Amino acid sequence: MATTLAAPRWDLGFLFSSPVSPEFDLACQNCYGDLEALVQLFDRLGIRKGGPDAKAAETFGQTASALNEFMIQAFRISAFLSGLVTTNSYDQAAQAKASEFQLKTTDLWKLRTRLTAWIGDQDIERMLQESQVARDHEYMIRRAHFAAQHLLSPEEEALAADLSLTGSSAWQKLHGNMTSQLQVKVGDETLPMSVVRNKAYDSDRDVRREAYMAELDAWKKVEVPLAACMNGIKGETSLLAKKRGWPSPVAMACFNANIDEQTLDALMTAAHESFPSFRRYLQAKARMLGLEKLAWFDLFAPVGGEERSWEYEEAAQFVKATFGTYSAKMAEFAQSMFDNQRIDAEARGGKRDGAYCMGVPPTDSLIMMNFKPSFGSVSTLAHELGHGYHNLCLQKRTLLQRATPATLAETASIFCETIIRQAVLAGEFSESEKLSVLEASLQGSCQVVVDITSRFLFEKSIFDKRSDRELSAEEICDAMVDAQKATYGDGLDPEFLHPYMWSVKPHYYGSTFYNFPYMFGLLFGLGLYAVYEQDAEAFKARYDDLLSSTGLADAASLAARFGIDIRTPDFWRGSLRLIDQDVHRFEAMVK
Repeated sequence: MATTLAAPRWDLGFLFSSPVSPEFDLACQNCYGDLEALVQLFDRLGIRKGGPDAKAAETFGQTASALNEFMIQAFRISAFLSGLVTTNSYDQAAQAKASEFQLKTTDLWKLRTRLTAWIGDQDIERMLQESQVARDHEYMIRRAHFAAQHLLSPEEEALAADLSLTGSSAWQKLHGNMTSQLQVKVGDETLPMSVVRNKAYDSDRDVRREAYMAELDAWKKVEVPLAACMNGIKGETSLLAKKRGWPSPVAMACFNANIDEQTLDALMTAAHESFPSFRRYLQAKARMLGLEKLAWFDLFAPVGGEERSWEYEEAAQFVKATFGTYSAKMAEFAQSMFDNQRIDAEARGGKRDGAYCMGVPPTDSLIMMNFKPSFGSVSTLAHELGHGYHNLCLQKRTLLQRATPATLAETASIFCETIIRQAVLAGEFSESEKLSVLEASLQGSCQVVVDITSRFLFEKSIFDKRSDRELSAEEICDAMVDAQKATYGDGLDPEFLHPYMWSVKPHYYGSTFYNFPYMFGLLFGLGLYAVYEQDAEAFKARYDDLLSSTGLADAASLAARFGIDIRTPDFWRGSLRLIDQDVHRFEAMVK
């Protein structure tokens, strides 16, 4: 089906027709039955902590095959339900089914923990030598062998998994439902929060300011339950990390991101060094808007005169055509996503803010975003399609081999964003349009380097304080403002920051330290693009192989394939210099 002018809703019919249909009920019942059979297989094979297994190679082969097969059907059901509730939190039938499915499949995560504990007891070198299946999953096995050192007893891990349903998962669900259904009074209108936040891109400063003030007022009214969500999740995470023997939540996050703390330190060192450059960009933007200093609600203000309006269909065709300048494979993938209605881009009530791409095994992806007629949304569309292209490259891997950390998950998305940006800056666009695109790119980079660092500092502060006691909403807001002042500095008016960004971002209510992987992805993607420009044809095959291998090695090993050392600040400084060149270009255009 061809795209239309209106931002589309996705069609999940390729999965199931309805959450209350007989076919969906049958799929769920089959899934629950197969999970019970998988538990019995684990019991029969002795997959639990309990010492070495004389037939470890054979045991792992049976276990991995069964687990990979089961996860395909389970993840398809999960994707269907997630696709429904994130685009319409008012759908009570889907909410009920999602809750039921989550409860009845908790054993899957318990089995993964049991497998990790079992691998920790084995002679993995012998297992790898004796089994091809084990060799195919070598990196997963080595990670599990290390992770086993940070497990509680089997009984405690099982209890933690059960309690998460009424703990962190419940808090996360409450945050998602409250924020997606929050209605905001703006002037004479009452609007969904996602629509109000889109007004930050309006060319009229009075409109932006009014929406910003209304947004803060709305967050203030729900700060108590949202602070409870934050305290509940961070408290649980901090306690479990300590009990499992992690030195800190940061150390645990680095392991989950397939990097070491040396890499994180190198990344953060380079980021902090770059803040003066980003502040110059913010100050230049203020001058262009005729302001003494930018307020928070000016961060996303359009520049370059009347910004070009991008209808969805135009954006889709531009992205596809530009992808085609890189490769036919990438363009064909984008077209298939449009034709098969795999994208939900319409902003509406009950739909969560932001954007994501979700892999649907064995071969599909789904993209959710809130499209607005600006280049920023064109870039977001390219970004999420980049994630989908990554999923395409992963298709030949088993699900256990596809476990990609967030650091490397952002590689393809940033690379695709860069392709789009370069196409505009080098194409037949007016100087005003190029200025708008350049500013949109710097705006995004500022968010990913400066704002992401503020989020990292904020989250670290919350973990440090939450270990002693619960924090009030006011204290959480203060921590947020302190982090923004430490990063934006004199680039923004300190009287108009955003104390409630902790309420806005759903990531705080999910994974721990979700933030720095986005910066890693931006700068790693820029570094790879520089390699691509040096020898495009030689790069393409290596790049697809890299994307297909993101679950097969740590980030440092994969980077080394391109001669990149991510454990020193120099590589990161090189990528940031590319952004600084754009800052100089922007300053010159502003003058």
